[in-house]
Amino acid sequence: MTGDRITDGHSPGRTGVFPGTFNPPTVAHLAIAERTVELHGLERVDLAVSRRPLGKASADRPTFEERIEVLTSIGRRLGWLGVVVSDRQLIADLAEGYDLVIMGADKWQQIHELQFYNGSPADRDAALGRLPEVVVAPRADLDVPGDLRIDLDPAHRDVSSTLARQGRLDLMAPEAAEFARATGAWLS
Repeated sequence: MTGDRITDGHSPGRTGVFPGTFNPPTVAHLAIAERTVELHGLERVDLAVSRRPLGKASADRPTFEERIEVLTSIGRRLGWLGVVVSDRQLIADLAEGYDLVIMGADKWQQIHELQFYNGSPADRDAALGRLPEVVVAPRADLDVPGDLRIDLDPAHRDVSSTLARQGRLDLMAPEAAEFARATGAWLS
């Protein structure tokens, strides 16, 4: 795993990585990570945030640094959750060195799109072949292979950062909601 590890911890056993922008981090992100820890015997899950994420426009508010600070505060509270900042972009690259990679159904669909591999099916297949064990959080409107699906409380299936940014503080992780109330970030 290459990146700047933000939270400290002892030598890990089985670890997972959950790549994303977490803009903002939601209660569903945390539920997915926690459920994966429980079901897959992970000692730690790192939220991996790329400095230049593929397919996402950069956000001015909150700043990248502010988002990382919010994620770091969540990690401090939970203990088993870390934060890694990386220059890597592909999920396969972000997942290198981990035992398991977590993603949502939307990301599962996206990693199969050729546009992220210079249009090359061979490059896509090679990248997908490098993935460690994969766990995918379902979403009501997207198909997920049954063997990759993680059982999740149905209340979390339609939670998204997009909805949270529309003023739904109840969908944000507590630290994100507190930051939003204090600064107005993430609120349309």
